[in-house]
Amino acid sequence: MPVDQKRINGPEISIPYSVYIDRSVKDKSQENSLKKREDGREFNELRKMFVKVGIVSQAKGSAYIEMGRTKVICSVFDPREIPNKSNYTHQGELFCEFKFATFSTSKRKIHQQDSEEKEYSCVMQRALEPAVCRSEFPNFQVDIYALVLENGGSALAAAIMAASLALSNANVPMFGLVTAVTMGIRDKIVFLDPTSEEETMFLSISRDEIKEEKNHGLIVQASMTQHSQITEFFFTGSLDLESMKSQTEKLNEAEEQIFPIMQQSLIKSVSKSLKKNEESSQEMET
Repeated sequence: MPVDQKRINGPEISIPYSVYIDRSVKDKSQENSLKKREDGREFNELRKMFVKVGIVSQAKGSAYIEMGRTKVICSVFDPREIPNKSNYTHQGELFCEFKFATFSTSKRKIHQQDSEEKEYSCVMQRALEPAVCRSEFPNFQVDIYALVLENGGSALAAAIMAASLALSNANVPMFGLVTAVTMGIRDKIVFLDPTSEEETMFLSISRDEIKEEKNHGLIVQASMTQHSQITEFFFTGSLDLESMKSQTEKLNEAEEQIFPIMQQSLIKSVSKSLKKNEESSQEMET
């Protein structure tokens, strides 16, 4: 297994300190967090978002998204021939790789992809494929690499949006931008854009609580807001059909708030490139 020689590596197998916390104290803290969020947000309030496009000079297109403590960077490279493909395909393919940095989580990650990261890579691919005009590059594939620098919650949704911005920055033909929002459900309590602590709270439910609370888990919804089309609905937990419709409407409203922020970031990057081209042309004339 490769080892980073420039960093003091901790043990590969370690026990988190949360194992030794008293269970009764933990339950009380969870009850308080269900009544009020630690960062002071409302239940249906999103975190502030910072977006920047074109930050990786070696890539064809790139994007960086920061949502609270969640920091994700994504790079897109030029189309290349599909490896180990004998038959001709009329539609191109997307190769997505989602990876947590070794220092991004409380428990140190290994260099290779684990099962969770492989699953998130497939979710990213399914979310982005309907938005890309794959018929424009037949028999070729576009490589997309998303790296989570710090996981403060809702990392998969941030990676999907960063990948969508990086694709548009790389001039890949697209039908529209893809927005994504995460939702945490615990019975009648719904959290939009949960943090990493809130995500563990929604997923760590005992058997007795499952009997009492029918609806619980996490939802990651990706959609093309400008076309009102859902590209991916990834859910972990248990949810009945009646509440699914109401939760989907809340996710659509949240995505409508995010879409203008992504648009403005692309407009700023295009305006900057146009100014640079004008200045370079003026210098050539002089």
